[in-house]
Amino acid sequence: MKKIVFYKTRSGKCPVQEHLDTLSDKQVTKIAWVLKLVRETDPVPRTYLKKLVNTDDIWEVRVNAGRDTFRLLGFLNDGEWVILTNSFQKKTQKTPAKEIKLAEQRKKDYLNRS
Repeated sequence: MKKIVFYKTRSGKCPVQEHLDTLSDKQVTKIAWVLKLVRETDPVPRTYLKKLVNTDDIWEVRVNAGRDTFRLLGFLNDGEWVILTNSFQKKTQKTPAKEIKLAEQRKKDYLNRS
């Protein structure tokens, strides 16, 4: 079983949790269900967890909640930990480059501090 951790900034802020706090209970319930599946299933179906190409080993957790699509970006640490760095509501076909870049920056910050 993998462990899922939300990235925290140096000041202690948790961007993923802050985003989840803005969503409806129904949306959060679906995201929690997908995170549980990612944590407990091996291998995780690509429908829910996919490695992004041309990135610094960034993965995306993929959640469809009705008409809404959410992505939680992060990385694998020692194969047992999933560190989620940022989350957002996806409105375009491609994952926004700024979100990927943010995930890569937070990955570097996390690894430098641990």
